[in-house]
Formats: sequence, C-alpha cells, structure tokens
Amino acid sequence: MMTTNEWIDLSDRYIMSTYKRFPVVLTRGLGVHVWDSEGRCYLDLVAGIAVCALGHAHPGVVAALKEQAENLFHVSNLYHIAPQIMLARLLIENSPFDKVFFCNSGAEANEAAIKLARKYASEHMPGKYELITMQDSFHGRTLATVTATAQERFHVGFAPLPEGFRYVPYNDLPALEAAITEKTCGVLVEPILGESGVVIPSQGYLRGIRRICDEKGLLMIADEVQTGIGRTGTLFACEWDEVIPDMVTLAKALGNGFPIGALLAKEKIAAAFVPGSHGSTFGGNPLACAAAMATLETILEEGILENCRKVGEYFLSRLAALKEKHPRIREVRGRGLILAVELTVPGAEYVSKCMGKGLLINCTNGNVLRFVPPLILTKQDVDKAVGILDEVLEEK
Repeated sequence: MMTTNEWIDLSDRYIMSTYKRFPVVLTRGLGVHVWDSEGRCYLDLVAGIAVCALGHAHPGVVAALKEQAENLFHVSNLYHIAPQIMLARLLIENSPFDKVFFCNSGAEANEAAIKLARKYASEHMPGKYELITMQDSFHGRTLATVTATAQERFHVGFAPLPEGFRYVPYNDLPALEAAITEKTCGVLVEPILGESGVVIPSQGYLRGIRRICDEKGLLMIADEVQTGIGRTGTLFACEWDEVIPDMVTLAKALGNGFPIGALLAKEKIAAAFVPGSHGSTFGGNPLACAAAMATLETILEEGILENCRKVGEYFLSRLAALKEKHPRIREVRGRGLILAVELTVPGAEYVSKCMGKGLLINCTNGNVLRFVPPLILTKQDVDKAVGILDEVLEEK
C-alpha cells in the first residue's frame, strides 16, 4: 500500500500544478464523510465545492449509474438519447424555462449562455453583443468565462482577452444602469457571489436587474452553477427574489459529482440555437443524465430542500453564536447551506487546523471560511463542525 507522501510525489511528478492541494489523499466517501489513504475520517463541508448535494456514494445515484453503465455508456448527439430526454423533461417541468442544452461543466454552461446571448442578439438586436458582469464574480476558466469573471487576478497572463464585457460593482443597480450602452445585449449575474465569499445582495437586487433588462430590452442570465439545484433551499436561488431570468446556468450539484452542466432558456431565446450553432461531444451523455436524474428526483421528492432550509437556519444560528464569542469573526452570512464566516485575519491556517481535527472546510477571498456541505447534513453534523471550529478559534 502506498503512503500519502508516495502518492503526493507521484502527483507532483505527473500532474500540472494548477491547484494548491492539501497534503492528503482522499480515497473513499460515504454520506457527509470522507476518508484519506491512511484511514482518517473527515466531516466534509466542502462536498467537492458545492457538488455532492446528496453526499458521497448516495445509493440512488450509484444504482442509477450502475444500471445505465450496464446498458449504454455513450452515443453521439447525432442520435436521440433517452436518459437525456427524460432529464430535460424533468428540468423543464420543474422550472420556468422551455429548453435545455447539456454540457459537462459550469464553465461550459456559461460559455453556452454567452454564445446564445450573442446569437440571439445578432438576430434581434443588431449591433449589440456586450454583456455586463459584476466585479468579484466568477463564471469559469475558459477564455470567455474568465473574461466575464470580473477579477483581474484571473486575467493575468491570458491577454488579449475577448472583447464584449463590461464590469460594474455587485449589488449596485445605479451603476448597472449607467453602464448600459448601445452595444449592451444582456446582464450576467450570480444570485450569490460564491467564490468571492458568499456575498448575498440586498433583497430586490435581482428584481432590479430584471426590471432594468425589461425596460432596456436586454437579456438577464443567472449563473446558478453554485447556487442552483437546491443549495439555498429552493431549486433555484432566483426564487428567493421571485425572479425569472431569460437563461440560467447549472452544473456542480446537478450530477452529484458526475460531470454535467446545463443551460436552460426561454423558448424565444433558445430558438437562436439551430443545428451547428453549438455542441458538445459528451454533453448530455447517458451516464451523466442517469446520475442527474437520480440526483434531481431525490432532491425534489425526498425532503432535501426542506432539510437544507432547516439545517441551514440552524447552522447560521450556531455560527452567529460563535461570532459573539470570538472577536476574530467579523461577520457570518448564508442562505440555505451556502454559508460563510468572514474573519478579520487570513483564513488559511484555520482551514488547516480544522482538517487536523477531522473537519473539511475551505477559505475563499483570503479571509472567508466557506461551508457548502451536502444538503443531507444534520443538526448533529452542524454541532460537530461548530465545535471543531470553536476549538480552532480558541487556540489562536
């Protein structure tokens, strides 16, 4: 059996250094727990970064994958694919949208949304092609989506970036309205800024964007890659503001860890995509769609959304109590089971100390501890996590 250091040496030898990895090798998961190569158990509040909504090795998803794998792994999108059709129907029947395009990731879903916006604009808004995105947003790592990501640190070394994007501060409707030009075709926004520290906008912000888009004849695109599929306690985070965008992008939790992304759109917008406009070899493949079907059915039918809301409220209250005890906590915030503790000091050391005590969390934006656990989390799990975090904060 290989040691942890031997695994890491092999990783360093053969894999490109695009990630700053922790010195552990995770080998197994079940529910809200994972185990490393040395047998240590961790309570996992990262969940693949908001991916494993039903936890690890969920029996329904495992069974769906096994059954599908015994029948059909992959065929081309040159043919109709039954699991893809069934998943599309399930998504559309449980959303305000009309059509879906399947891909493999959140970046691909956002790339598809950008292309669809431009294609629609080319046919219905002559001369318009620019999208307005928000400072501190995160939309992906392709050239177009990293450009849409209005953070300069992600742009360094990749110039020249594609044109057609303008940036405004998040949660600032006057700035958004002022940035609209004769070239603007739409607005791309996250309902909650996930990668920048779980920043929740003022109530009415998304409604304000919808109003501005309606008044100016622009498209509203919601990036729900991190917030969609139940993360906030509703299937879509936009539901909190009772807003229906023209398009929404999904990925992460959709396949509970099996790679799949989706772009959902209203009929009149979707019609701009015709054969040859866009495509994906693996998008909507039978295995991915089987995993997503099992995931989505479980979330919709087995009380997962209610659990997310209830346990999320409890988690937020426990973190608020922790704030009263520890002055290094500047703010706690969250909605459903996407939560954050903003510190007055850098957070990386706290992540490492929590890991040493059997708790996996992550730090984003330098000083924000983020919690995006499986939506099956219990109050007992919350108590354990908060207890460990309390211990770590006491040690400093």
